Amino acid sequence: MYRSTLRSPASYFVRLCRPNTRRKLIAPPSPESGPLMSRRPDRALPDVPSSAGRWIKTLPIFLAILGASTLAIFNYQKASSSIVNSTLYALRTSPRAREVLGDEIYFRDKFPWIWGEMNQLHGKIDIQFGVKGRAGSGLMRFRSVRKTRMGYFETQEWSLETEDGRVIQLLEEERKDPFKNTALQAEIKGEVLLDNPQFIK
Repeated sequence: MYRSTLRSPASYFVRLCRPNTRRKLIAPPSPESGPLMSRRPDRALPDVPSSAGRWIKTLPIFLAILGASTLAIFNYQKASSSIVNSTLYALRTSPRAREVLGDEIYFRDKFPWIWGEMNQLHGKIDIQFGVKGRAGSGLMRFRSVRKTRMGYFETQEWSLETEDGRVIQLLEEERKDPFKNTALQAEIKGEVLLDNPQFIK
């Protein structure tokens, strides 16, 4: 009723003595061989080209794009900080700056680049960026340091360099420091100065 799956020793002997009738694989087609008109099961697969060389060539481009994107992100963080906004506000309200630049003072470039260091944790700010107004343009530099850990920042330089090379010092002895007790300090202390709303944007 059931068919036995056991084979006799003679059948194994016949299989061993049978000549190998397996067909050899045909070489894969070359790029110049033209289109294949038939499919054959004994055709060998073509060699897959290695992509290591392609990755090595594109790696410098990838690293350059990554580095440029990182710099752009950090620059955007600087440009949108309250320190830059405070310096722009003080520049708009400075009589000497308005004499040189005119009204509507803002960034000189469409995509402003903030040069320098802005290290609030270690108490050192030294930045410069281009500004312009209706009457002209220039390069504004702002440097401020914090001498003690819990102290306030002290402005050491706030100047404007015009297109013709003149350097105008915007800090005046008879005028108090415009950055003292403003949003520049509030960002470091983590406070909001409700009594000075004109510096809060």
